[in-house]
Amino acid sequence: MGKRPISDIETAHGPYLAPPPPSPPFFTPPAPEPWRSWLMPLIFTADIGIFVYTMYVNDCPSTTGGDKCLFTEFLGRLSFQPFKENPLLGPSIPTLKRLGALSIQMVVDDGEGWRFLSCIWLHAGVIHLATNMMSLLFIGIKLEQEFGFLRIGLLYVLSGFGGSLMSAIKAKGHTPMVSVGASGALFGLLGAMLSELITNWTIYANKVTT
Repeated sequence: MGKRPISDIETAHGPYLAPPPPSPPFFTPPAPEPWRSWLMPLIFTADIGIFVYTMYVNDCPSTTGGDKCLFTEFLGRLSFQPFKENPLLGPSIPTLKRLGALSIQMVVDDGEGWRFLSCIWLHAGVIHLATNMMSLLFIGIKLEQEFGFLRIGLLYVLSGFGGSLMSAIKAKGHTPMVSVGASGALFGLLGAMLSELITNWTIYANKVTT
């Protein structure tokens, strides 16, 4: 007698079926190694150094008078302008203009277009500098570790230029006001972080701490 196929063998509980083939082993690819962040700390250090240099050039005791400057007894030449003139604890507007602040009048009349980029590295005062630098460390370093210094550095500069351009567009006529700071560049980094978070929302295990 010939043997019946194994699938036709009767058992007490019904026909016997061959077990399914074993599933292939589950393989999880290793997580990509994060980039080492050095550009954002370098920008952080450069911004602080430029602010100190700005205060040195400002020399409030010589230009305004030591009795009017803030914290002259402790800071000397680096003391701040009077609070009524600069509530952010920083230099005077003429000093910022001299070092590259964005002035519509200078851009239009004197053709100094380079101010669209130079103003990114200046800050109006300690308060302005502190808020921007905290944002830079919290946002910029994480993005640089994930995407590398080249992409994030280019995004930083282009966003800063875009912010300067928007500030110039909103200015009315030849206003004497000046624009400084890395806020436009930081908003660009913030937008990149939110875009990455929304795009990859489903793959994050802990969405609260992301």
